[in-house]
Amino acid sequence: MGSAKKKGGRKEPLFGLPAALADLRLTAADRVPGGDDRPKKSAGKRKADPSDDEPPRERKATAKNSGAKRRSRSSIRVGLGRLVYWGAVLSLWGVIAVIGVVIWVGAHLPPIQSLEIPKRPPTIQIVGIDGTLLAQRGEMAGANVSLKDLPPYLPKAFIAIEDRRFYSHFGIDPVGILRALVTNLLHRGVSQGGSTLTQQLAKNLFLTQERTLARKLQEAELAIWLERKHTKNEILELYLNRVYFGSGAYGVEAAAQKYFGKPAKNVTLPEAAMLAGLVKSPSRLAPNRNPEGAEARAQVVLAAMADAKFITEAQAQASIGHPSYNVKPVGAGTINYVADWIGEVLDDLVGQIDDSIRVETTIDPKLQAVAEAAVIDELAAKSVKFNVSQGALVAMTPDGAVRAMVGGRNYSESQYNRAVTAKRQPGSSFKPFVYLTAMEQGLTPDTIRQDAPIEVKGWKPENYTHEYFGPVTLTQALAMSLNTVAIRVGLEVGPKNVVRTAHRLGISSKLEPNASIALGTSEVSVVELVGAYAPFANGGFAATPHVVTRIKTLDGKLLYMRQPDEHNQVIEPRYVGMMNSMMRETLISGTAKKAEIPGWQAAGKTGTSQDYRDAWFIGYTSNLVTGVWLGNDDNSPTRKATGGGLPVEVWTRFMRAAHEGVQVAALPNLQSNWGPSNLVQISSQVSPPTQAAPGSPPPVSNGGYRAPPPTRANVRPEPAAGLDGWLMDRLFGGNR
Repeated sequence: MGSAKKKGGRKEPLFGLPAALADLRLTAADRVPGGDDRPKKSAGKRKADPSDDEPPRERKATAKNSGAKRRSRSSIRVGLGRLVYWGAVLSLWGVIAVIGVVIWVGAHLPPIQSLEIPKRPPTIQIVGIDGTLLAQRGEMAGANVSLKDLPPYLPKAFIAIEDRRFYSHFGIDPVGILRALVTNLLHRGVSQGGSTLTQQLAKNLFLTQERTLARKLQEAELAIWLERKHTKNEILELYLNRVYFGSGAYGVEAAAQKYFGKPAKNVTLPEAAMLAGLVKSPSRLAPNRNPEGAEARAQVVLAAMADAKFITEAQAQASIGHPSYNVKPVGAGTINYVADWIGEVLDDLVGQIDDSIRVETTIDPKLQAVAEAAVIDELAAKSVKFNVSQGALVAMTPDGAVRAMVGGRNYSESQYNRAVTAKRQPGSSFKPFVYLTAMEQGLTPDTIRQDAPIEVKGWKPENYTHEYFGPVTLTQALAMSLNTVAIRVGLEVGPKNVVRTAHRLGISSKLEPNASIALGTSEVSVVELVGAYAPFANGGFAATPHVVTRIKTLDGKLLYMRQPDEHNQVIEPRYVGMMNSMMRETLISGTAKKAEIPGWQAAGKTGTSQDYRDAWFIGYTSNLVTGVWLGNDDNSPTRKATGGGLPVEVWTRFMRAAHEGVQVAALPNLQSNWGPSNLVQISSQVSPPTQAAPGSPPPVSNGGYRAPPPTRANVRPEPAAGLDGWLMDRLFGGNR
């Protein structure tokens, strides 16, 4: 009873924190189990808390611990199940995403089943009259070569450095991608790529060079398609014929020709290694720009080939430092002016170009080199003295075949073709058309006309020396380039008739039929003026300037062949003879006395435009017609550069070289009974007489009689100027 009373005795109420903690009890199940899970004996003797009205729970600890273990194992099973479930869900979504990406990539590609290997970009090969390559336009793509025609080490060099597992992957190389990823992570940058040769080919054939994820995905899909459609060797062959090697060269054949001057089938092992090394960075490693970098890269390729067991270590060591890449590039220099001219006329000859072509031309490489040197050297020596910055030269046969053309002194600095595109005032070099018109209207080289002041509607042109020589023959007037006589004759025969004559002979530019046309005030190009002189050299037949003879595809298909010009007589033979005798006197004793070709009969005419802006000389033999122009692109005046000076010097240097070893032939229809036989006195004695010399018969206006040469005591013309052209100080600043 006593114990019962104790248990059932009065309990004092508790408040606050004591009340909250009154029912808190710890049992053995709440303790961290030790080495022995059984409750300690001392625990059984613990005095019960009087306020604890719940029975002790130590006896239930073992049962509860077993339940916890069962619940833990169940939770693990549930977690694993959920992991498997969500893994499957994520995998499914991943597959769906991949399929979606493939569909998206495919939607942005042309239908793969309709894809075809595109044609190589067309190339224009321009060759000279002897078959040598002069220049090339378009991307330099050599002929396709097959694997069997290449030395075995050439394709192996590309496999070794670009795609070691080429023959084992399916277009994409997961091992290579993983290896590149690890390498790039270790180097903290992009030091290695994972693209296969097939991927590179897909990019080159169908895609742009942009570096985006979309392009890489397209590249991968196309690579797989290529592997399904073509064999490994076909893919490798396509790759070698399409990959870019820098300097405009596409394919191993073009690259071998570009850098080594030989076909790809003849390249050596070191040269093959250098070609394979270019693919990484063709612009930076091109051997003609960076020989040291190209050679260092070739050594890396040789080491890779040795590591892949394609060659031995001894072969690799023996090949280091032996590629011969010092090949002079073709198409350098002024020949590019010719190439540009050809490019302009190709559309008219063959239309749109889809295949690579070979253009056979009339250009003589040796004469082209001589012409280039003559113009450049003369300008280098005297351009500062005479304030002349540019020059042009055109040389053609009497039938119009252009043998040499220089359109400027430096093509790399200016591609403007001053021989074809530029139009300048020809000055007195236009006068032969005036005198030819006069011959055709009944005058002869011996016809007398007055050299005296003249005024045309307020215009008072003067001779270069400001002096006049009275009655002179037309031969004398042309040789001395007397302006007043040329104007009188031009007005006599009619400016419109002079224009018709010039157009009939080949001038295509617009000409103004006014009094000043006799002094060459309408602008023409060098090539058309030279072409218009050609009838004087060929007996009077029209000659069309041309440079293209045949055009073929690289496999030999004929696309164009020039037909000979019709024998269109534009000058009667007797007038050809008259003009040749008159213009020949210009070189013997007139304004072009420096223009001499030993053993050859030559004729021509100098010209200088107003303010000395243009200096010309057009001269010819029965073998070649050559015109030279010198001046400034901005049309600024020179320092008294005249046609009888620099142009004659350039012309003489070129023509002497061009006639070496050529059989001598006379000018057509040349007769000796026209004009004075010797005008040496004209240049040494040029005093304006007031009347005919004592004892001489009176002058006549037509034929028969030769007037005495005009004289002037102790006065000689300017050495560099001669008596060519016209000078108008008061009105036009002095032109001739």
